[in-house]
Amino acid sequence: MKKKILPRLSNLLCLSSAFLLAGCDWDTLNPKGVIGIQEKSLILTATYAMLLVVVPVIVLTLLFAWQYRQSNTNAEYLPKWSHSNKIEVVIWVVPSLIILFLAVLTYQTCISLDPYRPLDEEANVKPIHVDVVALDWKWLFVYPDEGIATVNQIAFPVNTPVEFRITSDSVMNSFFIPQLGSMVYAMAGMQTQIHLSANEVGNYAGESANFSGRGFSDMRFRALAMSNDDYAAWVQKVKASSEQLDSSNYPKLAAPSEANPVEYFSHAEPGLFDGIVAKYNNGMVMDKSTGKMLHVQSAMSDMNMKE
Repeated sequence: MKKKILPRLSNLLCLSSAFLLAGCDWDTLNPKGVIGIQEKSLILTATYAMLLVVVPVIVLTLLFAWQYRQSNTNAEYLPKWSHSNKIEVVIWVVPSLIILFLAVLTYQTCISLDPYRPLDEEANVKPIHVDVVALDWKWLFVYPDEGIATVNQIAFPVNTPVEFRITSDSVMNSFFIPQLGSMVYAMAGMQTQIHLSANEVGNYAGESANFSGRGFSDMRFRALAMSNDDYAAWVQKVKASSEQLDSSNYPKLAAPSEANPVEYFSHAEPGLFDGIVAKYNNGMVMDKSTGKMLHVQSAMSDMNMKE
């Protein structure tokens, strides 16, 4: 009976695993950007280091259970055994070395993969600036340099750093493009940052990685990495839209909606992002250059003077 049950149980486990993994997306392990490649290396390195302990423990557990089973009368029986210096050395030194290695690796990557840190690999390329606002249940992208805005779609040239400023005009959310790199939280009244780039032309999935209510499952966007010429054509396409975004029609856009389609706005009111952040801080916003809090009107004046 046991011989019949075990193969059936094994087949059932294999089929269950295949079924559960069928819907999995491995974008994180198929990176297309500088940060994503470094994060993949970090994940695999840390996993392999931990497997140096996990695999031997699993193998030895099964081996000991088989070797010292009750029916094996040939196994050595030592009822008074209590200590082994060799075993103590192995079980303490090996895990300690792995923990030390992981600690050094974590410290180094906390610095090199800091989302606020500009990309060293593309330091000579002028970055694209994008302001990101998490809404219910859609993503608003404002291009302050181009004066345009989009919903649920962004575009940028390949091998070009993209500097994202991120906030929320609703509950806490998270901004994530799995194939390009890190996930960063979006919080009302706060401004977070992340620097990413793509090294291949492609249409990459972006999503919210933090449950935010009824429409969370459809809170997705597309990130288009394209050539410089195609990016310039895309900007012109957005500028050809008849829709404009300002403080008068923004509340309508910010109202909750599900499975929102892609939208283009040929003009985005300057300071819209800062205004969204400031309304949760008594009209104050942080000046990036000084780190001081300014009234949103003063901040706008300073930006206009710099221009």
